[in-house]
Amino acid sequence: MDDYSRQATRLEAIGGSYDKWLLGAAVTLASIGIVMVASSSIALTQSPFYYLTRHLVFIGIGVILAMVTMRVELKEIEKYNQLLLLGCFALLIVVFIPGLGSSVNGARRWVNLGVSKFQTVEAVKVLYIVWLSSYLVRFRDEVNATWQAMLKPVGVVGLLVGLLLMQPDFGSSMLLLGITICMLVLGGAQITRIILPVLLLLPGLVLLVIFEPYRMRRVTSFMDPWQDQLGSGYQLSNALMAIGRGEWTGVGLGASIQKLNYLPESHTDFIFSVIAEELGFIGVCGIISLYVLLVGRAFWLGMRCIEMRRHFAGYIAFGIALWISLQTFVSIGVNLGILPTKGLTLPLISSGGSSVMMTCVAMGLLLRVSYEYNRAVRRQEVRDDIEPMVEDVEQAPAAAQAATSVASAMQGSTARGTSRMQPRVEPTFGRIA
Repeated sequence: MDDYSRQATRLEAIGGSYDKWLLGAAVTLASIGIVMVASSSIALTQSPFYYLTRHLVFIGIGVILAMVTMRVELKEIEKYNQLLLLGCFALLIVVFIPGLGSSVNGARRWVNLGVSKFQTVEAVKVLYIVWLSSYLVRFRDEVNATWQAMLKPVGVVGLLVGLLLMQPDFGSSMLLLGITICMLVLGGAQITRIILPVLLLLPGLVLLVIFEPYRMRRVTSFMDPWQDQLGSGYQLSNALMAIGRGEWTGVGLGASIQKLNYLPESHTDFIFSVIAEELGFIGVCGIISLYVLLVGRAFWLGMRCIEMRRHFAGYIAFGIALWISLQTFVSIGVNLGILPTKGLTLPLISSGGSSVMMTCVAMGLLLRVSYEYNRAVRRQEVRDDIEPMVEDVEQAPAAAQAATSVASAMQGSTARGTSRMQPRVEPTFGRIA
């Protein structure tokens, strides 16, 4: 009994392991990103490795942040869910404070940290997903049953979107809306209830496009970029030319022509076009396959966590999977000309300090979910092995006592001359003894 007690005591000491598929996909994408940032930015400045060096620094900081995140218990993070939501609003407001906020190309989205600028919405994406995951855990039943519980996250994201549109940042606004709607569905909200708020939002989004000249130009140029190839359609037309030159196998790593100051933002928003030109259709399929593996594994992990009633971990996995998949779809769609031009980076590949660091943090959080899931599975397996053994040990004294009573009765019967039971009973007692 003491041995089994010691095994049960050591149960809490059992650890987990990080998901190798998630880690492998993330590391591979980041490694490809380093190579492609080096290739796509080599002609942009007098120092050919300026953007590569900068990218490596941010990757290094991101890896450190990810390692810290991987060691924090999710239950500790969940305790601060309200502070995380306040942090979202604070980060989006601070960009408007003179002296702290910084404006680039007419957009006020950055905080000046002295040595570098930080785009606050990238941190907001992580914080908001964690808060929404916590909310869905706390109000899981109400979200499915009442309008009030379902509309509260919609109201919160509406306020965040309002602050983003003031910057302005239309792409990140739509990304947060998409994550919210999908997570509400995964959290149990009825689709028929979600349709109504979405329908009410659509006219407002259309008006935002119509009454903003630069957004309208992006829509019209997306419809036919060749009509104004040197104007509003310049980015997309050059992106399509780069993709077309790649054909099946590409022109070769480093041999892109469009990156030589023809394709704007070739190392950030349009890095996928450079990949297509240099690595071709085969290389593009490889990149997309890695994203499918990463996102698919994250969704699988979320489903397993929900089945084990680890809802907070499961919703975090869902949220990060939605973020990566939606942003990847938009970034690739813009490069291929199937979506209007919008400045969203390709996760883990594009250059960009804020995006790189916060995506690394998200990967660290996702790996933490995988660690705690694996740890829970291992502990459950040990529990399943211990419990039957403990039950057998607890039942053994009672069985021995019953056997002794039967033996005494048999011995009494033999003494009274009931010999016809003796041939059957004695061998049995011999085996018990």
